[in-house]
Amino acid sequence: MPSAGIVPRRAVQLAALFAMMVAFTAQLVGALLPVIPLFIAASVVNLGLDLVLQHKQPGLLAVLGRIRFDVTVRQLLRDMLILVGLLHIDGINPLEEQAPLTITLLLFYGTHFVCQAVAVLVRRTRSLPFVTRNIDASALRLCDAPPRILSRQTGRRLLRFSVPTTAGMMLTAITTDAYWGGIGLAVSLALSAGGTLYLSTWLLPKKRVANEKQALEWLDNWLAEYRPTVGMYFSGGASSAYQANMWLSTLAALDGNPIIVLRERFMVQKIEATDVPIVCIPKVANLMRLEHSTLKVLLHPANSGKTSQILRIPSIKHAFTNHGESDKLSSCNPYAKAYDEVWVAGPAARDRYQLADIGVEDKDVIEVGRPQLAPIQPYAGAPVGRPATVLYAPTWEGWDGNPGNTSVILAGENIVRELLADENVRLLYKPHPMTGSVDPRAGAANSRIQAMIAEANAGRSGARPGPEAAAELARRTEELDALTTSAFRKSADELERMRLQGTPQEGRAAAVEAAVTAWEAAYWNSFPQWEHRIITTARPGIFSCFNEADVLISDVSSVVSDYLTSEKPYAVANTSGMSEDDFRANFPTVRAATILTPDASGVAGLLDAVRNPEQDTLAAERAELKEHLLGPSDPPSSVRFNQAALALGTKADERRIRMESRLSGIPGQRSQDDVNDAGTAGHETSGASDTTAAV
Repeated sequence: MPSAGIVPRRAVQLAALFAMMVAFTAQLVGALLPVIPLFIAASVVNLGLDLVLQHKQPGLLAVLGRIRFDVTVRQLLRDMLILVGLLHIDGINPLEEQAPLTITLLLFYGTHFVCQAVAVLVRRTRSLPFVTRNIDASALRLCDAPPRILSRQTGRRLLRFSVPTTAGMMLTAITTDAYWGGIGLAVSLALSAGGTLYLSTWLLPKKRVANEKQALEWLDNWLAEYRPTVGMYFSGGASSAYQANMWLSTLAALDGNPIIVLRERFMVQKIEATDVPIVCIPKVANLMRLEHSTLKVLLHPANSGKTSQILRIPSIKHAFTNHGESDKLSSCNPYAKAYDEVWVAGPAARDRYQLADIGVEDKDVIEVGRPQLAPIQPYAGAPVGRPATVLYAPTWEGWDGNPGNTSVILAGENIVRELLADENVRLLYKPHPMTGSVDPRAGAANSRIQAMIAEANAGRSGARPGPEAAAELARRTEELDALTTSAFRKSADELERMRLQGTPQEGRAAAVEAAVTAWEAAYWNSFPQWEHRIITTARPGIFSCFNEADVLISDVSSVVSDYLTSEKPYAVANTSGMSEDDFRANFPTVRAATILTPDASGVAGLLDAVRNPEQDTLAAERAELKEHLLGPSDPPSSVRFNQAALALGTKADERRIRMESRLSGIPGQRSQDDVNDAGTAGHETSGASDTTAAV
């Protein structure tokens, strides 16, 4: 069943298409009869509707393009109907007056197509084989992009430049004087010809950026100068960027020269503020140039179809870090055996891999903890003098259709209803950003839950923070945006953004961290403690919500494992259909949790345990489970993570030394095994002779 917002949107789209067809029909009827008022009104409305749809519904017009009724065809049809209409209006001489108009109109379309050809050439010259961020790429002769309307917005350009033509022709239809049509056409022709000439200046040497060969040489030189040692490799869709963003601070803190390697161009702007150099290399052939660099270790927070391409570089050691740990299959994927090592938080994940028997050897599983959990504050006791804050953070429905993946569909509304019924509860609802992306039922339930929370807020009242709190939040937001958001012109393209996002200012990372902390404090202070919150934005982050909450309700997911570092009470919804005993046996992360059934029974007992710690019988189990899931607190996770990176970098060095030794041996004294190894490793060792120190 489609969600409530989809039906009206489709109705609007169908109405827009119908209105356009009516406008074309009315324009034709008005031109042939002729009915001048109808002809003029239909011509103006037709062009105006197309202009509006170009801005508001570009996807709808793309559908028309697929049936060969694109913007050029539509505008050409409109102009032809205008000429037909002028032929049927008394007082306009076809030979002496309309013929020049027709010729000028053809010249206008000729310049339009020339402009389109120039735009294609300009876009090609402004497309490098890679995209960078946090790197000084000025040597590539980067310059500002041409106006979008000339280089990339073909439809809008044609429609906007056609406005003077349509206006002039309409005045001619009213006055029967071709002078006005000629003026309008002259203006349109001047705009199109002038725009084409201006756009052509980007093909001149002064504005031409480096070609592909020069750009790749520059990349090789930059890699040789920067000498990266450890990096993070990431590939994914637009909504998956959070999987990489959670590792940014950890990567930046490692010894050595870190780097981020991406594969999708759009992902460059999805990565949050960081000082770590970012290089996006879409093509596999160019990606292989990393084999000739000093890069030794790549960390992988997610599996993707393109991961196998980077794994082909044997001179680099690869570690799978995942983007969180839970008891679900996604945290124990057979693909993990493709990596040199699998880095997990604690003993629980090690056991999980061995029990799964998917080919990952125990010696390749390295326990490193979860270094990014450092901001999570420990349990500070029961809430006193304020409502108990409950964080409901369900995960999404996943790809396999398992009903136990998310509680949103079967239990979400019941859980929220129980929580809202308690006047001494403040609910923070933070659903997974991908909720509803696979199963429409999850999206619909999510919408209903948010409506329930909004309705409950409407029935509550109490003291609110003064205007100074909102002013402080606005100030902190502006400060944070200035540090984390790059301001671009609307016409900016990849190359212009590369130029503007060059080497970051020294100390920016520390400034961002301080600004985020200040913003989060201002955010929570700007709302009353009795008001429920729906949090669907990236800020405040999940860790900030952890610190605000007294208790968590979630599903079997990495959220539970991360929250356990606080040792606060938590509950997990059982929508799997298993009995409670089987549920606990199959999912160790719920061992110290209160289990909630789909009807939300158990919520009242959970709240009692939060408010009265003497009723909390699971505190000791949470402390024990925390170490089992996340490993010991001494040495700190950040130290263990860094040691693992250094050790893996040493293994990469040792392999390079072995390969160099084999290739440099005397042929007569080499064994057949060495000859075979060298034959198969010739590509692997090409250019990989650098034996720099560990990461």
